[in-house]
Amino acid sequence: MRGSLIEQDVDAIVNAANGAMRGGGGIDGVIHRAAGRELLQELIKVAPHGSRTGEVIVTGGHNLPYRYIIHVPGPIWRGGIYQEEELLTRCYRNSLLKADELGVKSLAFCSISTGVYNFPMEKAAPIAVRTVRQNLPQTNLERVVFAMFGEEEHRVFSRVLSEQP
Repeated sequence: MRGSLIEQDVDAIVNAANGAMRGGGGIDGVIHRAAGRELLQELIKVAPHGSRTGEVIVTGGHNLPYRYIIHVPGPIWRGGIYQEEELLTRCYRNSLLKADELGVKSLAFCSISTGVYNFPMEKAAPIAVRTVRQNLPQTNLERVVFAMFGEEEHRVFSRVLSEQP
């Protein structure tokens, strides 16, 4: 759907975080500003050394209406020769499986790594959609939303969702 990740009617959202887990630009910054400084304080406690690419960190929603925020650092695109596609797959799979483990019934994703990390949207969208579709049947989640703020990412994800079975 076209819209902001932080305006979705879901139990939890997935934040495209940086490895330091201290807030940043893009959607990560939006989430931190909206959730309040308590989010950063919790992240300092639960992830004092940050997180590696594809590994999830879970916090509460704080000033946001979500039970959980699942934070996952995505891969930086370096031409596709450093396992970026596999790392991006891990981001979506690990987030989905963690949401299921937490008892979440509805989850919203943004487009991980396609902002300042420069992962090409045309490569990222099929990975995201395929990974969620392959792993969703092994969970108890009832609804997954891809929330795309920008027109281009919405167009690409909509096309991929309609093309992939």
